[in-house]
Amino acid sequence: MREPERQTFYLVGTPKGRINQHEKKWLDLPWHEVRDSVEVKLYEHDGELYVLAQSQGRQAKEIAIRRKRLARLLRKLRAMRRSRPKRDQLLLRIGAAKKEAGRAFGFVKILLPKNDEEVTRATFSFQVDQAKLKRAEQRDGHYLLRSNLTGEDPAVLWTRYVQLTQIESVFRSLKSDLGIRPIYHQLEHRADAHVLIAFLAYCLQVTLKNRLMIHAPGLTPAAVFEKLATIQMVEVWMPMLDGRWLIMPRHTQPDKDVQAVLDHLKIQLPSQPPPRIRASQGVPAPAPAQPTLW
Repeated sequence: MREPERQTFYLVGTPKGRINQHEKKWLDLPWHEVRDSVEVKLYEHDGELYVLAQSQGRQAKEIAIRRKRLARLLRKLRAMRRSRPKRDQLLLRIGAAKKEAGRAFGFVKILLPKNDEEVTRATFSFQVDQAKLKRAEQRDGHYLLRSNLTGEDPAVLWTRYVQLTQIESVFRSLKSDLGIRPIYHQLEHRADAHVLIAFLAYCLQVTLKNRLMIHAPGLTPAAVFEKLATIQMVEVWMPMLDGRWLIMPRHTQPDKDVQAVLDHLKIQLPSQPPPRIRASQGVPAPAPAQPTLW
């Protein structure tokens, strides 16, 4: 793409490690504001334009995500130390906690017991590497972009990069959250219907995202889905003396935090459906103590 005769233009993200290669040059350059809470520094090198972008909103978000994972990891480590498992069991639990914590695990120094030692406070200890954590938080919210569009407006470059990240986010959402693949249908019209339903679901997700930006900027669609998943429809079947069944459809009452989300989004749950009576002839009924979830 760098060959001049090909006339190919590119805008790519670059590892943050390259910032350190020209750190002195970056420090002397001024910041230019391209949009609210986003500033950039421009630096040309070897026919390429490097754009160092700083987003205050993204920085706060990345710090909050890391601290949340660190807090969850520390709670698990404290629980391990209280339960005092065998050393092999401890290593297995730490491995599972490492997988869940991701990169946040690297900010915790852990002292493990030796092969012949028991798990005690003296042999098993841990602490947060504050210096390493501080350096990482200083780099949060910074992005290094590289392009051969040396004469382009930095605000336009940032807008195009944001669009690229949004497109990548759409594909991730379609493939993971909305389950557009794998497609097991063998008939073409069924595969088309599968894709159509996934696309409509994505439209609803975008609608929810836009509503969140207006009414609850701190929430994400994934967080809302997780909260609202606790609301379910239940059918309670109660036998009557004459052999018929009294069916009472009910949706579960939301908890306080779920109700707060509904209030922020200005969503009101429908009223409880009226009960109905069904004859017992030829009607398979569930066990009286087992409500049916739909």
